[in-house]
Amino acid sequence: MSVKFTEDHEWISVDGDIGTVGISPYAAGQLGDVVYVELPDVGKEIAKGDEAAVVESVKAASEVYAPVGGEVTEVNAALEDAPETVNASADGEGWFLKMKIADASELDSLMDEAAYKTYCDGL
Repeated sequence: MSVKFTEDHEWISVDGDIGTVGISPYAAGQLGDVVYVELPDVGKEIAKGDEAAVVESVKAASEVYAPVGGEVTEVNAALEDAPETVNASADGEGWFLKMKIADASELDSLMDEAAYKTYCDGL
């Protein structure tokens, strides 16, 4: 499984043609305590860069953008009752959605973990 990152601090973990999407620990730290997550409907088609979810913290509300285009196949409904999971495990149990990737070549424009770390170090 490979993990790729966007400049907006989303990550996507790819397994076959399914991508699991969340926000990075860096983003969760910047947001502060997450208090609400709005997830998309299963079956929704999302284009690369479109709003895929909304996360609200004590500091701000922020959109979560789709790292690639595709169809939402599953959402992490547990976040509705426990949005703080995003803070506790942003790159694990705090995932937002799974999607069937429409065009795998869109992954090529994303950063790998090393490039993302370098990007964050420069912020």
